[in-house]
Amino acid sequence: MIYKFAVGVAVALLLAQVSPHLPALSFKLLSSLNPVFLVGFPGWALLLLRAGVGGLFLLHGYPKITHLQEWSDAMKMPLFLCFLSAASMLAGGVCLIVGFLTLLASLPILGSMLFAIYLDLSKGLPFVASDPYLIPQGQYEGPNGKGEPPSWEKAFMYCLMLVAIAVLGPGAYSLDALIFGG
Repeated sequence: MIYKFAVGVAVALLLAQVSPHLPALSFKLLSSLNPVFLVGFPGWALLLLRAGVGGLFLLHGYPKITHLQEWSDAMKMPLFLCFLSAASMLAGGVCLIVGFLTLLASLPILGSMLFAIYLDLSKGLPFVASDPYLIPQGQYEGPNGKGEPPSWEKAFMYCLMLVAIAVLGPGAYSLDALIFGG
């Protein structure tokens, strides 16, 4: 409890220091991240990565937003935060698929995935779960019988993919390239 309070105070103090300069900082940050829109095989690879990750986040976000109250109760999180997370997955997923505002679409989803890692770590879950076929009988049964035991591996992999997309840009085969590529 004290830890959460201290983190909240630290974030509030940081925002208070940065907020007067936020418009200038955000413009400078975005202009310095002007991507080179990769063409050829790297561009196609980025398209596949973007569309694949975007599609997966549509699949993750849709059930969360359609069953928002149940998800909020299961997570023991405020409804509003669950809504923001699910909405970022849906809207960000669409933006990633078409390559529109790719950096801005990646960051909120990345925040959700980092928070998912934090939750998994606070539960003491392992990074990689044991192979479900090597777990002794009756020790773990997934919702439909044998399943993958919980771990934070998947959220970590999503973080890596989102960072790659944010750093490398959307590639030449994107709306960003069409609109901002010049």
